[in-house]
Amino acid sequence: MIATLKILLTSLKMAVDELRVNKLRTFLSLLGITIGIFCIITVFTLTNSLERNVRSDLAALGDDVIYVQKWPWGGNGEYPWWKYMNRPVPEYKDFRTIQDKVQSASYVAFNFDVSSKKVEYGDDYMEGVTMMAVSNDFDKIQQMQIVQGRFFANTESNSGTNVAILGATIWDGLFRSPEQALGKIVRIMGRDVKIIGLLKKKGESMIGGPNYDNAIILPYRFARTLVDERRYADPYIQVKARANVSMTQLKDELRGVLRASHRLKPREEDDFALNEISSASESLNSIFGAINVGGFFIAIFALIVGAFGIANIMFVTVKERTSIIGLKKAIGARRGIILAEFLMEAVVLCLIGGSLGLVLVYLCTVVINLASTFQMYLSMGNVILGLSISVVVGILAGFIPAYFASKLDPVVAIRSN
Repeated sequence: MIATLKILLTSLKMAVDELRVNKLRTFLSLLGITIGIFCIITVFTLTNSLERNVRSDLAALGDDVIYVQKWPWGGNGEYPWWKYMNRPVPEYKDFRTIQDKVQSASYVAFNFDVSSKKVEYGDDYMEGVTMMAVSNDFDKIQQMQIVQGRFFANTESNSGTNVAILGATIWDGLFRSPEQALGKIVRIMGRDVKIIGLLKKKGESMIGGPNYDNAIILPYRFARTLVDERRYADPYIQVKARANVSMTQLKDELRGVLRASHRLKPREEDDFALNEISSASESLNSIFGAINVGGFFIAIFALIVGAFGIANIMFVTVKERTSIIGLKKAIGARRGIILAEFLMEAVVLCLIGGSLGLVLVYLCTVVINLASTFQMYLSMGNVILGLSISVVVGILAGFIPAYFASKLDPVVAIRSN
């Protein structure tokens, strides 16, 4: 056993020396496997990062939140919009009813958005701003990171105080820093509002959710003095489930309370939609599963090219060391040792190439994360996958040359030179 290990260690040292001496040949051999691992791990990293970002955006909307709206989300096949267009929009009285009667809810918020507004500060202004009107407890339902200041106090929300929270794009465009923006007075739709909070930059949602960066958030009771939400907006109600309450239980209770409030007869259809994030999240599994399979088959072709390169270099190596192989077999080296020696060399080659490919993937993730709001993640699972694929490719590419070397006749091999 010890003798076998010594032979393998000596073979490994010889393999490393060969790689160092034949630099150009080594580089060309490693290039194929490096590109192959880079391609396949980049594909998996992109798809995993895309899935992680989409799921993060879904989680930010609340996976334990029901959205009471006029329009249902998605739907399979043709979307029957004509069934929903005559529905009433959710009203503030629906919000109050839910607050009072739905026992499964922990927090409820009434909100509406109006786009293409102008926010002014002195002679400066920002156009195309989304005005978001929110009621109490909105911050307890949605994930918002305030870098300076605070959210609305209950007294401010209930009395309709003219205060505001600015998104990152707005405060950066008007004030350059959240510290300079806090406490300042801006104008929207001809009304002065005091800035009491500034949001951290988040980036645009990948699923079409609210873009907080380009928003000014106002208390609902103040915003309704600027805009009639029943005519110019599409209001909605967010209902967050209590702990240990299932979404099915919350939805059933909501449906019963709203149907009773709207005086719907038993055979009448709902005139409202109860939308939830979990339904959208479940469909992502099959979508990203198909993307991963497609990406694997696309990237595998690059690995085949790399495998042929490794096999070619191993055949050349066997040819160059034929006499040495003959000497080893003459002094008692078994076929298994010769086979393991060349397989080890092929695996080492592939591991070096695979490691270089992983380094390139990591550098790409760093550059993309610095240059954009899309976050890429090189997971440990993908690193292990890349190294495992390198080992497998090394074994597959090196087996035939190694088997050929182990079959050489020692006398013929010694006389080959």
